[in-house]
Amino acid sequence: MSELADDLTLPVLIVGAGLGGLTLGALLENANISYHILERATELRSLGSAIAMMGPIIPAFEQLGIYEELKKVSLPLVSLDYYDTKLNSIGSTYSRNHKMACGYDQLILARPKLYNLLHQQVPAHKISMGKKVIRTRETSGRVIVCCSDDTEYNCSILVGADGTYSVVRQSYITMVGISNPPNPEKYPELSETDRTHFRLVLGDNNDSERINLQLPEDKAKAQQFRNSEWGPESINAMLKEYEDFPCAFGGTMWDLFDATPKNLISKVFLEEKVFQTWHHGRTVLLGDACHKLLPGAGQGAVMAMKDAVVLVNCLYNMRDKSDKSVNTAFASYDRQRFLEAENTTKLSAIITKTLFGHVCVYKIEHAVETDTHRVTPSAH
Repeated sequence: MSELADDLTLPVLIVGAGLGGLTLGALLENANISYHILERATELRSLGSAIAMMGPIIPAFEQLGIYEELKKVSLPLVSLDYYDTKLNSIGSTYSRNHKMACGYDQLILARPKLYNLLHQQVPAHKISMGKKVIRTRETSGRVIVCCSDDTEYNCSILVGADGTYSVVRQSYITMVGISNPPNPEKYPELSETDRTHFRLVLGDNNDSERINLQLPEDKAKAQQFRNSEWGPESINAMLKEYEDFPCAFGGTMWDLFDATPKNLISKVFLEEKVFQTWHHGRTVLLGDACHKLLPGAGQGAVMAMKDAVVLVNCLYNMRDKSDKSVNTAFASYDRQRFLEAENTTKLSAIITKTLFGHVCVYKIEHAVETDTHRVTPSAH
């Protein structure tokens, strides 16, 4: 057992109670490593749309003992179907061989259901709400974390899982949300209980039914915000603009907008970047805080959860809490995760830009030493 587990002080402090932070907390709970989560929001809300769970992350849910619960709130994803604005079929991509390749079905579920499942794995007293971190400092092998309410926390290791709010390279905007269960009589496919359907309408003017827009560079610069959300007025205006769009499942988009709780609709800027530095001293980052992906491949949250799995393994294998051991653990985490983050970011860009109607040609290279595929742009 790691010495971290025997420490009566707080070894690990996690900033951010999103999917990455909760996954990390659940894994630390399972590993009997002391931790605490700080969340700046005053109440937990899971914003976003549907999320696809790929095979490589599912064993973590088995280890946590919640794989059966995960299957109960999700359905296998059989195909992704594409349509033009007149709802003519363009084509489909299939995931029938996914289970054969990795042993698990590709699952899709509503993000709030995944969020609630992970939240249940973390005891309530280990999450503090309304804790906006304003500064940190490191001293004598400890990290001091100061919050806006004048509280301080003392830890051996600080994990930043609160995303990044950069004001550079923000050129995409998206609206996401989860509607209440629609009427199966209106949408007959909802009556199917053995699989799920994912449909995407590709617009004539770089619009899609998700809904995504690409902003010109001048508009993007004019709308650079510190936070990732806007107020209800801005959201309502965007919904109004697209309420008459046809829905691939029948009716119009307004039918889905109207069935979606307004507090679960989020308007966010998107950007792509992989930061070169993921750790310094006793502070380490995961998820969007160190790699931001465009939404085309739907892998942002899954990548954060993969980060959490690798990071916990590295922490658990620490010989002691010395600076040397911490640096060794963080370096191992960085080494195991960086290449996949870099490749997945590029693959997500390919898919996203293709969906936006861009011409995007990439060259795939095989990195023999890591047995992974490297993607480098050869033309745009």
